[in-house]
Amino acid sequence: MRKRVVASALALVVAVSTLYAHELFIKFDTYFLEPDSEVRVLILNGTFALSENSVTVDRVVDMALLGPDGVSPLEPEAWNATTDTTYVTLHTGSPGTYVLGISTASRLIELDAESFNEYLEHDGIPDILEARRATGKLGEDAVERYSKHVKAVYQVGGTRTSGWSRALGYAAEIVPLENPYRLGAGQEFAVRCLVRGEPVANQLVVVGGELDGNAIEERESRTDDEGVVRFTVDRAGKWYIKFIHMAESEEEGVDYESNWATLTFEVR
Repeated sequence: MRKRVVASALALVVAVSTLYAHELFIKFDTYFLEPDSEVRVLILNGTFALSENSVTVDRVVDMALLGPDGVSPLEPEAWNATTDTTYVTLHTGSPGTYVLGISTASRLIELDAESFNEYLEHDGIPDILEARRATGKLGEDAVERYSKHVKAVYQVGGTRTSGWSRALGYAAEIVPLENPYRLGAGQEFAVRCLVRGEPVANQLVVVGGELDGNAIEERESRTDDEGVVRFTVDRAGKWYIKFIHMAESEEEGVDYESNWATLTFEVR
């Protein structure tokens, strides 16, 4: 275990183990919106069903809309974090298929060995868990630097447009390979998983969702050599795709770096 940094670096460490499993999702009441309307979009920090903590705007390093006419930034005034559930206020424009993207600044978390191993097992990071087992590190505490990068694809009006497949340049990102608003229940959907702009092979990806307030059971798959994963959208509902990419860190005092990515959309 490398020597821990002190003073200012330790001020950044979040040492509460109950926080490690919080995922970040963008969730609309409906992803099918009317043109020229105001919409409140939930930013869930917890699970797809419940937000346990807000995300303050100072943690956001990028917030952008990708539409038929390109990328445009969202102003901080659109962000509201006064309750456990953060929300963003959007004004829809002309008909088309849009992407909302949000990327957060990195933070540090320090966990004891048992808590870190449980986190790896629970949150779908088996490769690092196996590497720790193989190298005799299961008994070592860990400092992790993490950040989260989330996107949602939504449809305004009835006109399907291009542009939704453009990457936003986040450290981890899920890019659709087809417009989800051309999908129907029972069809296959493909996405590409990127880490620092490059396709990531053999990445564990989890797919789940919600229909009428009931959870759609999660399923797991691995990306191919091109970073692509495919799954069948077997029913209507609000869907999410997620992955956590973790690697050993070369930063002094930090053992691992993780980047979390989610993508949400809806199928009717």
